[in-house]
Amino acid sequence: MKVILFGATGMVGQGVLRECLLDPDVGTVLAVGRTPTGQSHPKLQEIVQQDMWNLNGVGEKLAGYDACFFCLGVSAAGMKAADYERLTYGLTLSVAGALLERNPEMTFIYVSGSGTDSTERGRMMWARVKGKTENALLRMPFKAAYMFRPGYIQPLHGVRTKTSWYRMFYLILAPVYPLLKFVPKYVTTTECVGRAMIRVAKNGFHGKILESRDINLVCS
Repeated sequence: MKVILFGATGMVGQGVLRECLLDPDVGTVLAVGRTPTGQSHPKLQEIVQQDMWNLNGVGEKLAGYDACFFCLGVSAAGMKAADYERLTYGLTLSVAGALLERNPEMTFIYVSGSGTDSTERGRMMWARVKGKTENALLRMPFKAAYMFRPGYIQPLHGVRTKTSWYRMFYLILAPVYPLLKFVPKYVTTTECVGRAMIRVAKNGFHGKILESRDINLVCS
């Protein structure tokens, strides 16, 4: 299987990249992002692309892939609604369109989040925008599209978030994680998210939206 990974330097993306490089069924991983991953591996190829809105210049390199794992995203904290929607909905759909044009048989997996609002009418701005993004992706004629909605994600194997206040959050919760992991409805790990993405891309899933409990089930 040949995989394109967006957001490989973020916390979730780091975990997904690790699992792709370890999985014998993944032959090639193309990481596309604004910064290099800093890793070297026989499976790994990279495109460092500052303008993620315009992929035409690297279009030929995006063809021939079986799956896209889209882990690129921003926090809504402190952002204006229009800016958050532009980066969350607008950029995701722009990338998805470019990939679909070149890979009509692709499976597209999008990392959303627990609490996403599929009705697009709820009180939380970020949840409405995520829901709008999910709904638009599910309408696109990919071979298949799946929305991952993890809750709390425990970083493993040296994976770290780049956001300072997230790092503090994970540092505080690390001692109680052994208790949190017994609540699979809300808790998963970077390892499990990565493994679940690969397995869903290969084998499919009975639903289009996977919450933490579903992610853990596929991963186990």
